[in-house]
Amino acid sequence: MEKDLTNSKIDRQNILNNSYAIEKLQRNIGLKGVDFKGSIRFTIKQISSFFNVNQKTIERYLEEFRDELYGNGYEVISGSRLKEFKNIVSSSVTDINVGDTTQKLGIFNYRSLLNLAMLLRESEQAHLLRNFILDITIDIINEKAGGGTKYINKRDRNFIESYFIEANYHKNFTDALRDYLDMGDYKYAYYTNKIYILIFQEKASEYRKILKMKNNENVRGTFYSEILDLISTLENAITIQMKNSYESKKRRLYQTELEDIFKNCENKCKVYLQPLIDKARSKMVSRDYTFRDALHERLREYLTPLTQEEFEKFIGKDSIDFEKQLRETEDVFKRLKER
Repeated sequence: MEKDLTNSKIDRQNILNNSYAIEKLQRNIGLKGVDFKGSIRFTIKQISSFFNVNQKTIERYLEEFRDELYGNGYEVISGSRLKEFKNIVSSSVTDINVGDTTQKLGIFNYRSLLNLAMLLRESEQAHLLRNFILDITIDIINEKAGGGTKYINKRDRNFIESYFIEANYHKNFTDALRDYLDMGDYKYAYYTNKIYILIFQEKASEYRKILKMKNNENVRGTFYSEILDLISTLENAITIQMKNSYESKKRRLYQTELEDIFKNCENKCKVYLQPLIDKARSKMVSRDYTFRDALHERLREYLTPLTQEEFEKFIGKDSIDFEKQLRETEDVFKRLKER
């Protein structure tokens, strides 16, 4: 999916919230700055020279995208902070000239420098850097995810537990369809799809197409833990209502009766579960867009940038290798079985 960083704040922020991409980009960009308060800083004069544009152009972008650039680390220093910055500059081997009479000074860190590079249309250097940023970001995500991102959901420490729990509730759900519904075998796929549509507004076939899945690949194996938890909740609710209706009527349900149960469940979801459904939709569409380069058009309104915590969860210190996680889980099951 081709991304235009100059037009998409979400794409820009996804890159800027990925500390691993920022770190790699920092190592590969040759611009030298001033080590100030634990990070490298650059003056507007340095930045304008680097991008080969005049300072007025930089100032115009600072005005137009003020909240975004300030939010990503640009700041204006004065007073004691400016004095400390000047002292560092004067004691360093550098060609930076702040000026003795300067009362205020705007300085960039690496995040805001990259942020500006993703905005600047007038600079060929910025255009080249944008391409480099996109390449590095894709490479770092694939590298951290172990070579591919289709199953990046499995790097979440909560995935295995949610997956096994949902498998149990799904069996109860399909058993209820078998025992309590008077309908042919098509009912299993049909009502599984109704659960999916209720949560993320897509049939399994649509989901497969978006993620470019093969026929033999398991859809549930690509779901994030939050999606699995919601599916479990809804399958359990439908299963209980089917069982109660079956026992009350003392016969198997007609399809119209199960449709009424689903409609009732959907109405209750809007009252009790809608915040959780909205949150799950946002996580799914935002993660798939960032990690899998896949966009769920029906959920576009829920698309937001991933936080730094989300990157840590799936490609950082909080993530876990799925095979290792699976082996550890198998060891626990074996020990429990041996008792």
